[in-house]
Amino acid sequence: MNDAPTLLILGILFLLGLAADLIGRHTPVPRVTLLIISGLAVGPAGFDLLPQAFIHDWFPLLTTLALSLIGFLLGQKLSIAELRAHGKVVLGITIGETTGALLLVGAALLAIGVHPVVALLLAGVATATAPAATFDVVRESGITGEFPDTLLAVVALDDAWALLLFSLMMAAASAVNGDGSTAFNLVNGLNEIGGSLLLGALLGVPMAFLTGRIRPGEPTLAEAMGFVLICGGIATWLDLSPVLSAMVMGSVVASLASHHERPFHAIEGVEWPFLILFFVLAGASAHPEALFSVGGITITYMVVRCIGSYAGARAGANWSGANDATRKWMGLCLFPQAGVALGMALMASQRFPEFAPFLLPVVLASTIVYELFSPAITRRALQASQI
Repeated sequence: MNDAPTLLILGILFLLGLAADLIGRHTPVPRVTLLIISGLAVGPAGFDLLPQAFIHDWFPLLTTLALSLIGFLLGQKLSIAELRAHGKVVLGITIGETTGALLLVGAALLAIGVHPVVALLLAGVATATAPAATFDVVRESGITGEFPDTLLAVVALDDAWALLLFSLMMAAASAVNGDGSTAFNLVNGLNEIGGSLLLGALLGVPMAFLTGRIRPGEPTLAEAMGFVLICGGIATWLDLSPVLSAMVMGSVVASLASHHERPFHAIEGVEWPFLILFFVLAGASAHPEALFSVGGITITYMVVRCIGSYAGARAGANWSGANDATRKWMGLCLFPQAGVALGMALMASQRFPEFAPFLLPVVLASTIVYELFSPAITRRALQASQI
């Protein structure tokens, strides 16, 4: 692609991000939603102003980069100190909301006559949340304290737990489909989780002792970005999870480095421009026609997943002894779903190509709706938790 149009497009997208930020400060609409709407408007579903080659070339790279940055920042909420303070509550809510979504979605889809393989796979996809969208809504709200810290820890831990449950559903779907690869799917999923954890730990230890030793500012930013990009690049190269690997790396840094705030603050200063591009291109990559191709299944999936996530999160919060605000509002903050779910759907479609016409439209359509409306619900729940 010619450099001049590419630079022009990037400049316009950054200004869209500025406009979204300004509007988000003065309206109830989160800037994540505004950016995705902007993407829909300039993409093929709207005025078709963005070249398909630009979307195709930039979106996969920005997805990996954005998830790596967010994963690293979320890892700070999973340090040993944080887990000691809130570990039981975080674990209880995470297990509750993922299990609740999985069981209710699977049961509801089977009840309306969906093929068992599709029902199992969508039940597995239902466990994933959207760490990037949730993180940005929390940052934009400016709310601090126990509730947002617990929320960020939950969406961080959710990715690891969701990948495990999805692997189990892939294995179960293989057994139901009679293709004899049940063990392969399970082992493959466990390898992805284990490899991501190992990669994050292997990079986190040297990062904890090497970064921030020179002086604050540009050197720390270069060190932190270098490690995050290396982590995301190796994870992608080895077919691991960039967000999980970066999250573990961030957790190790936060746990081992007495000076750990420097690299986190450095990343916090630069992640927003990348998130602008990520969310706009996510909107531009959406396919609204998917909303109508399998409408009944999509509506059932979305509604039941929200019910299961909320009920499961509330049950987990009750079991773990969480405070009243956490029990009441945490489940409403866990509706967003985006990149991780799409990755799961793509993986399932590659493994079960005969069911791809059902899987991808449902997940694509639900992602559009979730990303448009659930950030506003998350913001409102965050505000209500402080009353």
